[in-house]
Amino acid sequence: MAANSTTANWTVYLSGEIHSDWREQIKDGCAAKDLPVQIVAPVTNHEASDDCGVEILGQEDNPFWKDHKGAQVNAIRTRTLIEKSDVVVVKFGDKYRQWNAAFDAGMAAALGK
Repeated sequence: MAANSTTANWTVYLSGEIHSDWREQIKDGCAAKDLPVQIVAPVTNHEASDDCGVEILGQEDNPFWKDHKGAQVNAIRTRTLIEKSDVVVVKFGDKYRQWNAAFDAGMAAALGK
């Protein structure tokens, strides 16, 4: 029986490298095969990711606290998505240190994903 867009049976979290279209390739491949998956991912827009804390919790004069709020909101979102995911895929790129990807991989492993 073919799956359709209203019966997502698997949630897949795609973490890691943000400088290529690998997430889109996976999304497109899943759609082409009509796989019963819902793809979720971190916020890959740097500005939106950095500003989410102050957008939700209020502005900060000190850049440290602005970054802290953003990091905390992103951590809650990331942990929630990883916990609710059935499968976690983490892609490491060659060009940049990817601390967030490493943390996501560790969390996923600790949660048995």
